[in-house]
Amino acid sequence: MSLIRRKAAMTALIGAAGASLVAGCARDNEIDLSSGVGITASRSLCPAVGVPTHTGDVTLFDPATSRDAAAIDVVATITNVRTTCNDAAERIYVSSAFDVVATRRDAGPEREVILPYYSAVVQGGTAVVAKDENQVVIRFPAGSTRGTGSGVGGAYVDRAAATLPDDIRERITRRRRAGEQDAAIDPLSEPDVRAALARASFELLIGFQLTQDQLRYNVTR
Repeated sequence: MSLIRRKAAMTALIGAAGASLVAGCARDNEIDLSSGVGITASRSLCPAVGVPTHTGDVTLFDPATSRDAAAIDVVATITNVRTTCNDAAERIYVSSAFDVVATRRDAGPEREVILPYYSAVVQGGTAVVAKDENQVVIRFPAGSTRGTGSGVGGAYVDRAAATLPDDIRERITRRRRAGEQDAAIDPLSEPDVRAALARASFELLIGFQLTQDQLRYNVTR
């Protein structure tokens, strides 16, 4: 699938990605995203890492044109995502290793299945700013219906792009006391603050590089 077509498909799925995040990075330079009242959250310079909904598994059919349950040949799932982040330099690097577990219909001879996957950097929840494609090799031992493989995805993010402007940071972290004019106003509800947070927020998303038919199957099954 072309990058433009895939980007469009990914953008449609990004809205659900927040519920699909499986790992993140906790490092220094975190700030408290609270207004002094209510729930406290922290923000790190390291990108969050996740597997978007509908791209974390893939089903292969034999024959390929069939969608009958009896025609399911291989089902593979991304799992056990493990993330490291180096935010000490001007270019922050995040890397995620993951496993793929798969099952096949027939416990036949030894077999290898090669599956394409992507790793994409997303800014502000919707904008795909970089994308890489790779392959994971699934190996099925002879006589076994279970196969495994592993892959890795990584990305660089500029520290300046991931850092909130000082004025926005001050508005978010300033302590507010009861009786002050803006004490009851959540700074995160203000449009310019939300926009600045979105611009400085990055995610590394990993998933299978699906065809349109495979994506449609995952969405509608």
